[in-house]
Amino acid sequence: MNQLKTAGSFTLLCIASLTIMVGTLLAPGLVSISAGLGITDNSVLLITLPSLGAVVFAPLAGKLIDKYGAYKLLIIGLFLYGLAGASAYLLHGPAQVFSNRFLLGGITSVVMASCTVLISTWYQGEARLKMIAKQGMAVELGGVIFLFLGGLLASQFWALPLSIYLMAWVFLAMLLRFVPRHHAATAENTQIAEDDSKTIISGLSLKNVYLISTLAMTIFFTSTVLLPITMNELSYNESQIGQLLAFISLVAVVTAGFMPKIIKWLNEPKVLALAFLAFALSYICFTQTSTLLLTLGALLIGIGFGFSIPLLNHMTVELSAAKVRGRNLSYFTMAVFSGQFFTSFMEYMPGGAHNVFIMCSVFSVIISIVLFVKGRKAA
Repeated sequence: MNQLKTAGSFTLLCIASLTIMVGTLLAPGLVSISAGLGITDNSVLLITLPSLGAVVFAPLAGKLIDKYGAYKLLIIGLFLYGLAGASAYLLHGPAQVFSNRFLLGGITSVVMASCTVLISTWYQGEARLKMIAKQGMAVELGGVIFLFLGGLLASQFWALPLSIYLMAWVFLAMLLRFVPRHHAATAENTQIAEDDSKTIISGLSLKNVYLISTLAMTIFFTSTVLLPITMNELSYNESQIGQLLAFISLVAVVTAGFMPKIIKWLNEPKVLALAFLAFALSYICFTQTSTLLLTLGALLIGIGFGFSIPLLNHMTVELSAAKVRGRNLSYFTMAVFSGQFFTSFMEYMPGGAHNVFIMCSVFSVIISIVLFVKGRKAA
């Protein structure tokens, strides 16, 4: 069976790195960027509003992908991603800026779902699991690089981080150069995918996967939204905040790389239970003020991400027949970005960030126990 050459695989992984940075890129420099864009209230929406755009536009993105093909939609998506992301510099005030961020999220849903559909077309079985694990690694490696650069650039001039969105145009050129428009074995792969698609994996249905994805991303992304605020109150500067967030992404990269090997020892619900246990422990650390415990919390929450979102992405592909894969992956995109958007309201919770961190820890423990019990039954 034909597979992509190394350059083609690398290109798809580069494109995957754009998905998580759509909102988080601005996190390290949120204070100065919001001031520069004329946003005086609800500045956290600069990070979370793209998530709402992704949720709203994802069903349309899925239908367009299934109708016109992932390759065409990815070309359009990458061009618009760079244009919309960088053009925010020319905008000012809540109406213009928030509209731009909402639209950028919708474009991201096209990029994310199209990229995964292309991966599922070129890879099958265990090779697909490994590639989707690498996709999860690429998403978080993008976080490592882009968050670090975002913090560094924001400390020089508030608008400089916006230029990073133009990387989408570089990746567009790579797509056209290194990824063939048509897969020689597409028909054969489609038949294989139709035959091999399942309705349940280790006791988890597609609806279960969407629900767990939403919960995992809500819990994970709460740290991305609130840590910059709490760390700023503890007198950490923008560069240091960016470095901690980048460290979380780096840990997630390494963990996602190990995920396929862990799946051979434990079934999917048990691995997901480990992810939520790591989330629970991380938020206990975030309630403390010492640098050591903040770093330990970053380590644990990175492990939680690496064991959850890439695996849930793979499960969505495995539970989807080829003819509806674009639609189902768009629903997965909705689930992931719904989780991100829900974090918009976390800073308004009674008791502040400390109470939110405790709440996240408690919910993570409950979810972990439920998943572990499901894993025991499925074993």
